[in-house]
This record gives sequence, C-alpha cells and structure tokens, in this order.
Amino acid sequence: MKNIISGINKVFESRVRLGIMSVLMVNTAVDFSTLKELLELTDGNLASHMKALEKEEFIIFDKKFIGRKPKTTYQASKKGKNAFKAHLQALENLIKAL
Repeated sequence: MKNIISGINKVFESRVRLGIMSVLMVNTAVDFSTLKELLELTDGNLASHMKALEKEEFIIFDKKFIGRKPKTTYQASKKGKNAFKAHLQALENLIKAL
C-alpha cells in the first residue's frame, strides 16, 4: 500500500502557514497588516512564517512606500498555489482512505 501521507507537504504542517496560504489562495494580494490581524499574530511570528514560505518560493511580495510608511503585500506564487492544492488533495485522500 502506498504511504497515504506521502503527499502532505511539511511546509504546511504549521497552522500559521496553513492559514497564510488559505488567505492568499482566495485573495489576489494581502498586505502584512491584514494578514497579521486576520490570523491574530505578532509581527515577528508572521514575519518568520512568511520567510519560510518565501524560501520555498511559495509566495511573492511587493514592498513599496505609501508616503513614509512601508507597505508589503503578498501573493501566492504559481508554485505555491500548486503545492497548496496538492497538499489539500493529499489531506482529502488521507481522510477518504480512513
């Protein structure tokens, strides 16, 4: 029997990263402050998880200044969308197998 958890992506094991990708999958782009508020996270916690997703090239970001304030927006990359969809499918397959 094929390992039924083989398709589950370790990057998405964190509930925070799962939340981030869920938000980014249903929105074109989301800014840092909105993500922080939606997921009820601290700046540092969100930043560290965003860095992990960025390292995997699952998200892309755009930094700009509005007046003197920095504004960073995030999007799920094509690679990230595909990986997240595959992760969700693996979870569905696991549930169906049980």
